[in-house]
Amino acid sequence: MEPALLHGVTDAVATVVLHHPAKRNAMTAAMWAALPPLLDALAADPGVRALVLTGAGGTFCAGADISTLQDAPDETQTLAKRAEDALAAFPKPTLAAIRGHCVGGGTQLAAACDLRFAEEGALFGVTPAKLGIVYPSSSTRRLMSLVGPAATKYLLFSGELIDTERALRTGLVDEVRPADELEKRVGEFTRVLVSRSQLTQAAAKEFANGHTDRDAHWHAQARGSGDTAEGITAFLERREPRFTWTTSG
Repeated sequence: MEPALLHGVTDAVATVVLHHPAKRNAMTAAMWAALPPLLDALAADPGVRALVLTGAGGTFCAGADISTLQDAPDETQTLAKRAEDALAAFPKPTLAAIRGHCVGGGTQLAAACDLRFAEEGALFGVTPAKLGIVYPSSSTRRLMSLVGPAATKYLLFSGELIDTERALRTGLVDEVRPADELEKRVGEFTRVLVSRSQLTQAAAKEFANGHTDRDAHWHAQARGSGDTAEGITAFLERREPRFTWTTSG
């Protein structure tokens, strides 16, 4: 099978699989280019309430396919940045489920997700210093917002890999689970996500990503949605709420 992005939707959770197992799911130019339109389609689907990004087999993503960098490094980096930005802008909660290696462009994609759950033994690295590549400023800032300036410099200056213990301590990952528990835990947590208010999640995501001038917009959305009244009524009636507001309109 050619390198590709596989996807499906189950119980309101979209799963996107990076599939290039011959090269540990390294991203080709075509894979980078395919991600933004796929995300646009999933964002517009009212049946999707959360998204999981993962890799085929036992690894997440070994970065960019170096053979494509050799032919057109600037073009490939532009495609990678567009894919990263599209993932960061996805209007619904995103979670990277990480096994094995999460390196280079793999870490770039994982950092663009809202949350990152990893299996014990996974390895992380940001490796442009090994190739003489200038890491994009926006990607650097996104990484720094997760791990802070010192850890960002450690990763970018050295290109060294870090283990899950250090990744958890620095904030690069949110949870670490034994290999045989990761899939179950991701499933449990995404079920929680899809049960919650998309209105709350969408507003919180905008605010957390630095769009702090939209309070009036989101309060107007809340007044017109009925979700606040439903949430309070459900709480008082001791039942699960039935929220109706969606990012898809």
